[in-house]
Amino acid sequence: MRVSLIPAFLLLCSPMAQAGDWFTKIDSAPKSEFWLDSGFATAHFDSDKDLNGANKGLGLEYRFSGTMAATAGRFYNSDRQWSNYAGVIWQPYAVGPVRVGLAVAAFDGYPNMRDGGWFPAAIPTLTYDYKRVGVNVGIIPTYKDRLYGGISFQLKFKLFE
Repeated sequence: MRVSLIPAFLLLCSPMAQAGDWFTKIDSAPKSEFWLDSGFATAHFDSDKDLNGANKGLGLEYRFSGTMAATAGRFYNSDRQWSNYAGVIWQPYAVGPVRVGLAVAAFDGYPNMRDGGWFPAAIPTLTYDYKRVGVNVGIIPTYKDRLYGGISFQLKFKLFE
């Protein structure tokens, strides 16, 4: 399944955000929350390939407003190589308690993408936080034969606020 989900995600968000009943705008007031993020568990769209879905790793997330967080970390990717990432999570809307938006970040370590070097990515991201635990869900688009798409789940723990 080779589909670019980012344009579809953005088109979907626009009318629903204006509908008001489904999506609500999140207050962008300043916050100060530090989270410890795990690696990822990924369900790949190309399940017939021998991809690693147990993406062990560790990351940090700092939510500095109701709509924005900075994030960085390291994980063992789908190609069984170590990857690093750094970027921001922008989530201006919510569906009930679930934040909706994009993670815009730079990644490395994928051998078929820029020979393992750094590259930018925009990943539709959903977040649900409950007290001191949460989960980030990324919908990763497939990109040619270089990156394998899937749905990734990342468990996180609030260190302090």
